[in-house]
Amino acid sequence: MAIKTVSFAASDIGRIRASNQDSGYAGYNLFFVADGMGGHAGGDIASALTTQKVAKVDRVYDSTEEATKALIDVIWEANALLGTTAQQHPELSGLGTTFSGIVFTGDRVTVGHIGDSRIYLAREGEVSQVTSDHTFVQRLVETGRITAEEALVHPRRSVLMRVLGDVEEFPDVDTFSMDAKPGDRWLLCSDGLSGVVPDEIAERILLSKMDSKEATELLVGEALEFGAPDNVTVVVVDVLDAGLQTDFEPTARFVGSAANEVVIEEAKGRRTLKILNPLNLFDLLRKVDDAESYLPGADDYLEKFLRETKRRIWWRRVRQMVTILTLIAIAVLGVRWAYDYTQTRYYIGLQNDKVYIFQGIKESLGPLMLSSPYKDTTLIVDDLNSYQLNLVQRTISAESLEDANRIVKLLEEGSNK
Repeated sequence: MAIKTVSFAASDIGRIRASNQDSGYAGYNLFFVADGMGGHAGGDIASALTTQKVAKVDRVYDSTEEATKALIDVIWEANALLGTTAQQHPELSGLGTTFSGIVFTGDRVTVGHIGDSRIYLAREGEVSQVTSDHTFVQRLVETGRITAEEALVHPRRSVLMRVLGDVEEFPDVDTFSMDAKPGDRWLLCSDGLSGVVPDEIAERILLSKMDSKEATELLVGEALEFGAPDNVTVVVVDVLDAGLQTDFEPTARFVGSAANEVVIEEAKGRRTLKILNPLNLFDLLRKVDDAESYLPGADDYLEKFLRETKRRIWWRRVRQMVTILTLIAIAVLGVRWAYDYTQTRYYIGLQNDKVYIFQGIKESLGPLMLSSPYKDTTLIVDDLNSYQLNLVQRTISAESLEDANRIVKLLEEGSNK
């Protein structure tokens, strides 16, 4: 059955980041997202260069084989471009990006994927994740070392094992083809969405009847509602029957860093590559923890990294335990100090129809009494006049033991004893 697509793309800097290192593209037959890495050293450059490079193969293909070859070739070319860029501009050393995209050929879809950006398919009332993350924690899940639930909170959940860019290993890109059916809805997104918005909320939006533009904007809005700690980029592609009339006009839409021009600036004899959206000073001064954002996939690296991670987790648990014990100690000391303070107070009250000097305060903390009889005054209820009895029943506070003895003496002098 002949099909056509209706799509929309959006990208937001989020609520924490000072620059947008995501890029996205929604075109005629090609759709993808790229999430840059490298901090202010070039994450936005990497995703923008990759996006602008790959978008050039957005055209009609005669077969899925042709489309797959074209997609793989251009991804490798983008990877080479990033490597050359890092060599020519040392300040961009370590730049890299993920890539997750689809290209339509007739009623087939070819998927190309590397990194941890994701592709989802909503079909016949169900949403499934089409791609598998190339991350350290995903490898641990696949080898049975941790569960999927543990991966969600793992301290190394953002560490990538496959990326495009300034890396030694040749990019191993996942590619495969699937059928495309009218009614399908495809979601391509950076981890600013998949790692932030709960699955049930995203699935409800994907399975709704709203159009691709509204769904895209709502997904980005949900990421912002949940704090948007990272850049968020979303591309939604709806597959329709080719005979269905719509107002949608296909176009090439770039979002995120790719929407800006990458330029070379000459300054004091140096050639600097940058994007024409100057970074915030805060982004240049803040600490950027990207040293471990990429890990080669070789097993020896993996085992070494796993051992290091176990040590970090162990030390983190030790720190957590020390913190908990410290807080408990502070709480115990605080309670002890408060209790000791109450024992510096005294009051005169009744117990078993006798007048006592009590040490502490008359209040209690649950089952814990904060006072106890300290001294029997030898006065009884019958010794007190009505005025004195009323005072003692309500208790009479004393500033000190000496003050309490003074009050008792006054009671004795005015009593019926």
